Amino acid sequence: MKIAIIGGGIGGLCAAVGLQKRQIEVEVFEAAPAFLPVGAGIGIGSNAMRALMKMGVGEKVYTNGTTLTTQVFQNSNGKILNTIDFDAIKRLYGQENITIQRSDLHSTLLDALVEGTVQYSKKCIDVVSEDTQVTAYFEDGTYVTADLLIAADGIHSSIRQKLVPDSAPRYAGYMCWRGVAENKGRVDEHTSCEIWATSGRFGYAPLKNGQVYWFACVNTHENDAFYHTLGRKEIARLFEKFPAHVADLILDTKPDVILHHDLKDIRPLKKFAYGRIVLLGDAAHATTPNMGQGAGQSIEDALVLSSALAEFTDFKDALQHYEKERVARTAKVISLSRQIGWSAQFSSPILAKARDIAFPFIPSKALLWRLKFLFDVKLK
Repeated sequence: MKIAIIGGGIGGLCAAVGLQKRQIEVEVFEAAPAFLPVGAGIGIGSNAMRALMKMGVGEKVYTNGTTLTTQVFQNSNGKILNTIDFDAIKRLYGQENITIQRSDLHSTLLDALVEGTVQYSKKCIDVVSEDTQVTAYFEDGTYVTADLLIAADGIHSSIRQKLVPDSAPRYAGYMCWRGVAENKGRVDEHTSCEIWATSGRFGYAPLKNGQVYWFACVNTHENDAFYHTLGRKEIARLFEKFPAHVADLILDTKPDVILHHDLKDIRPLKKFAYGRIVLLGDAAHATTPNMGQGAGQSIEDALVLSSALAEFTDFKDALQHYEKERVARTAKVISLSRQIGWSAQFSSPILAKARDIAFPFIPSKALLWRLKFLFDVKLK
């Protein structure tokens, strides 16, 4: 079987790693002209770490990451509202929760592939699925035929939107800045934190080599020109009533590495497979980042799909198994992440006060129980 993957992000590369491990022929077609070490930090939950271990790249990912033992939630005065004990997750499921530079994860996956697997400057402009083959056409005038095509071309997937015309990304109601700064002793090296206020939300997590990944969110309308043009001083000013290290982290970040995006997801799909085309990662189930599971669910996809294609003789049976394992699970992540974001982004003083009063009375074990479905997953 010959498989073509459209998209060389985390999901596409993980799928290629999983397929090559099972001796299945695969090529990855990436629109960018080369691999560029862009992006900020990301979280990799224990569920995704288990999947990476099974792919044979988990140990290297772990070496490049930073373990998290605790998640803390605070109000803008620094009062702790609640915590999640990540050590408890490790004790139950055997893997750490980590943070890592996105570029380090990407590099690890590329290094695990056979040389020449990824072709660059290959922007896909159309796909045609037929009875015996599928063809992808590229902007440079070339095309490729394969037995199966994996669409891993992200939240704005042109392939998904051709297959499911009403699947355009939906705005979550808030935008986000992201960056990486030097720690300078301001953040505990194994603790991530979110700070909630009616004016916005700020979060941070330690990275390797004394760095900190941070994000800052504010409620606004989509494509707000004012917020998308702010510099770091103006961003820091928005959070000046937060604990002092919040503004310090923003101001210590190099201006050219501060990213800004409107946060979006897609409405859960009912299926991922369409003839000889199958959706994977954000192309299938893009979610808001409130659960830190965007990359994690893509990694799980890659393991489940590559395992199924190796196990089942008929690719149709493999795709049916993939959908059975992934559609409902990822839909739950999309829905829960959107709910968490809605609550964390309260701009109403009344709603925010009610949340901050009630949240400390929820036992930490109850918070873990709510996330149990994420980590208590069978992975082959």
